[in-house]
Amino acid sequence: QVQLVESGGGSVQAGGSLRLSCAASGKTWSYNCMGWFRQAPGTEREAVASIMTSGVFTYYADSVKGRFTISQDNAKSTVYLQMDSLKPDDTAIYYCAAGAVSVRSLGRCSGYWGQGTQVTVSS
Repeated sequence: QVQLVESGGGSVQAGGSLRLSCAASGKTWSYNCMGWFRQAPGTEREAVASIMTSGVFTYYADSVKGRFTISQDNAKSTVYLQMDSLKPDDTAIYYCAAGAVSVRSLGRCSGYWGQGTQVTVSS
């Protein structure tokens, strides 16, 4: 009922930047948060960043604080992840997600999923 389509992945050298986009469509009233998860081969999926659709509250994993910024457009139909100062450890498939959570549970914003976009950071 909710479709999420990611774009903006690619390859970049360490220290570079990428901007991921996630466009939502369908039953968009069924969620109150959007976010990003990532998963590298052999690792567990981890939450990276999320935002309430109100735009007032955000969540960031400790590993990306100060480097990544999550935002959304005025229509709240697209969420972005600006990734700066990228490190090789950031290499993963990044998945857009949407869900219904309380503000205090914003780090668990999941339920609907995009197809994923590959981010590769080289040394």
